[in-house]
Amino acid sequence: MGEYHGGCHCGNIRVTYRTGVAPAEAVVRACQCSFCRKHATRAVSDPEGSLAITVRDESLLGRYRFALRAADFLICRQCGVYVAALMAEGDGGYATLMVNALDDHAQYTRTPVPVEYEAEDEAGRRQRRRDKWTPATLRVASR
Repeated sequence: MGEYHGGCHCGNIRVTYRTGVAPAEAVVRACQCSFCRKHATRAVSDPEGSLAITVRDESLLGRYRFALRAADFLICRQCGVYVAALMAEGDGGYATLMVNALDDHAQYTRTPVPVEYEAEDEAGRRQRRRDKWTPATLRVASR
């Protein structure tokens, strides 16, 4: 498995992404919802991988929810970078990672595939995320 690091611009949110999918082979998605279009997202996930998200100062972590309110869109309140979307479940959850938040984001060379999820109901959306997103943990260092 490869290990990739990144996070927001100021370093408050850091990520470690472990995946068996080489960056040049990863399917990069471009969600077509209004939020993701405004952020020009390029998202990746690997259901066989893992994503560890560490937050240094929780007061600077923005958790934005919209539409079905089934996930937190993690945005740094200090530098404004959208790092990942996390659907919490138990002690962990599932996440999709924004390629642009990775230190070596240029390795992800595939053209993003436009995707639309508007027709999904909440149960369907949660199940798709369990099936397709990366198992993830969120740790707040200041606790």
